[in-house]
Amino acid sequence: MMLTLTLTVAAQQPENIAQQTESAPSLKALTPNEARAQRGFTSNTNFVPKGQWIFGGTASYSMHNNDSYQLAIINDIDSEGYTVKVSPMIAYAPWKNMAIGVRFAYGRSMLALDNASLAFGEGDTGINLNVDYCHQLKHSYTGTIFWRPYIPLGQSNRFAIFAEVQLNFVGSQSKIVTDEGMVEHYPSYRGTFSESLGGSIALQPGIVAFVTNNTALELSIGVFGIGYESVKQVKNQIETGKTTSSNMNFKVNLLSIGFGVSFYL
Repeated sequence: MMLTLTLTVAAQQPENIAQQTESAPSLKALTPNEARAQRGFTSNTNFVPKGQWIFGGTASYSMHNNDSYQLAIINDIDSEGYTVKVSPMIAYAPWKNMAIGVRFAYGRSMLALDNASLAFGEGDTGINLNVDYCHQLKHSYTGTIFWRPYIPLGQSNRFAIFAEVQLNFVGSQSKIVTDEGMVEHYPSYRGTFSESLGGSIALQPGIVAFVTNNTALELSIGVFGIGYESVKQVKNQIETGKTTSSNMNFKVNLLSIGFGVSFYL
């Protein structure tokens, strides 16, 4: 009996040790791709297949017309104007869930301000500012090179978020005509022509949702940017002026909210 029991226990010990060895956690170092997969930055979902072409763009138009309108402390506003902007885009996916592309944007705006008054204080200490005539016509254009990785939401092929890194080249031209009053019983006007060139690096995250197999809606917003701009002015074709500016932005830019349609072919 004792010999049999002893032999039985001895026979079971290697099996128990093998089970413990199998259940022990592996100390093998993770590869970079395995570590990214654990954090959720990589996905087996083929949201944008390798070799996919992406076409899309945005377009917007707005206009206004004010007749003796009051805005805060600005009174008697008589103005009209419009703003139109188009932005086509093309991209290619050299890897799964990742695209590289270019975008071009053109904008045109017109403002005709015929009258506006601004008053501070009362009596002799008050300050009154009046604008009788100020018309502006502006053209702007932007060329963008971007890189966009997609992160699918869950195992769905319909929704994903992206973080688009942009390199922008910006330029604009504007013409401004203002009324300088009467000179020797004749109206006098001042014309200013401006040209600007600049560039920026920006981060623009967003979300994309497929409404059909090849058509998707996109919503994005700017949250980070570093930019530089140089502006040159010529007044009445005689006087010249120049200014340069740089900026760094680490906050949400509500003016850069974009909504567009893309086609994945």
